[in-house]
Amino acid sequence: MPLQRAYAGQTCSIAAALEIVGERWTMLIIREALLGVHRFDEMQADLGVARNVLQARLEHLVGSGILQRRLYQERPERYAYHLTQKGLDLWPAIVALMQWGDKHAGVPGGPPVRLEHRGCGGAVDDHLLCVACGERLGPRDVWAHPADHVPADHPLRRRALTRS
Repeated sequence: MPLQRAYAGQTCSIAAALEIVGERWTMLIIREALLGVHRFDEMQADLGVARNVLQARLEHLVGSGILQRRLYQERPERYAYHLTQKGLDLWPAIVALMQWGDKHAGVPGGPPVRLEHRGCGGAVDDHLLCVACGERLGPRDVWAHPADHVPADHPLRRRALTRS
């Protein structure tokens, strides 16, 4: 998908990345896919985004090679959206945004999510290392756990319950 540069005159990798992932909702859709939410209706319900906006963002992410569509039902045709390697490579950016938000955005009640190393249960540090065992972590190496103050009906808490 050819990029339409909104940052005229910018020779900058940050500007180029923002052309792909800088739209409202896009990083939250990627967050959902990282958390294991792959179906349109589940994403729409979890995010509360308008269906037409979600559809447009999904098409953009598929066209950009960040997500791929996989048929999971034939009649009617329904697709799930899964991260490609290009999409999985955004995990450090998502974690950095989450950690920055935890530190600077002042979420009421404190950080709503903690990341835990699946292998040993240690927390994830700012360098994407496990604080307990020192292992370098990637998107498939961690669980996202809701904090105690996250309401029982929150999508993250529902996913945590179905995973255990």
